[in-house]
Amino acid sequence: MTTIQEKSDTVAAVEKAFAILECLGNRRDVSVTELAQQLGLSKSSVHRLLQTLKALGYVAQDGESELYRATLKLFELGGKALENTDLVREADEDMRRLGELTRETIHLGALDEDAIIYIHKIESDFGLRMQSRIGRRKPLHSTAIGKVLLAHMTPSGARALLESQPLKIFTPQTLNTVEAVMQILPRVWKLGFAEDNEEAEPGLRCIAVPVFDRFGKVVAALSISFPTMRCDADTPERYTSLLKAASQSISGRLGWRPEA
Repeated sequence: MTTIQEKSDTVAAVEKAFAILECLGNRRDVSVTELAQQLGLSKSSVHRLLQTLKALGYVAQDGESELYRATLKLFELGGKALENTDLVREADEDMRRLGELTRETIHLGALDEDAIIYIHKIESDFGLRMQSRIGRRKPLHSTAIGKVLLAHMTPSGARALLESQPLKIFTPQTLNTVEAVMQILPRVWKLGFAEDNEEAEPGLRCIAVPVFDRFGKVVAALSISFPTMRCDADTPERYTSLLKAASQSISGRLGWRPEA
């Protein structure tokens, strides 16, 4: 590994922190002195950074030997990034097909702490302007994707997330209490889809279905968004059917097999 020489205070500490993590990734049970010598840093600087990384859970220290090692938290973080990368790649073809069939906006969203985050999007052919973009976070309670993700959590887990922050009201249709959201989740789970009926944006509807990984865990939700003016009597049923077929295809490529 390239040795990092002691640099001026203008150099970001994160550069040194990642150098330490890289070193710990290649070796197990390393002392402060060894790290300092290998990286060309002072022992005090290495010790300070190690304590920060330890507090964040990325580094552990043996109680007797006082040697340091990397934890599995980095593996977990990398696994999540890899999972999302695989998910987007596997979902892209079906999302584009959905876009061609409906000409509406298609989203793929996943849980990001206490909100959803859009990780892929196919734009509407109609030039529909939505308050969404890849990487943007949206509330759980007012989105069809959020309701799907909540419905596949334990009730206590869903309630904890909903109670962690005030439920913002976006339109007169927004569910504005934890109990109101909790009451619909069993039905969402049973039917296999959720709806947002002008709850996030006026004049806009959305239907979402879950996407499963090989363990049967819901890792994301797939949705179609469309304006109420293009919603006929059979539109929700048709879009739900298309979404479920696409979700089954995506989930299958992720290794999921439906129960017999």
